[in-house]
Amino acid sequence: MPTLIQKPTLIEAAGNKPKRIEEYAGRVNSQHSAVSVARMVSPEGWEEPGQRPEFEEITVVLNGMVRVDYEGGSLEVRAGQAVVAHPGEWVRYSSPEPGGAEYIAVCLPAFAPETVHRDS
Repeated sequence: MPTLIQKPTLIEAAGNKPKRIEEYAGRVNSQHSAVSVARMVSPEGWEEPGQRPEFEEITVVLNGMVRVDYEGGSLEVRAGQAVVAHPGEWVRYSSPEPGGAEYIAVCLPAFAPETVHRDS
């Protein structure tokens, strides 16, 4: 029988402004370790510390724009687009434009604080 996920769990976010993270599947809400799926809503001007995660992260932008800085430059990922950050690659996410951004993040294996390796 399929498992219904009644509602997401709100997760505290890193960054300079409050960002809403709703984890649907992952280590916290559904005890999945192989994958995490979360909806993110970030305000205008939000940015988080850089990170070098051990997991692959697929980001699908639903509304607005997410800027992804990487060691060689930056990408502007807009609504209807997606980006894949590979394990071990340094990245920093932000939503600099008016209105912020709404996006889905899928992490393989599931996101874990001890595997994200944020800049200090």
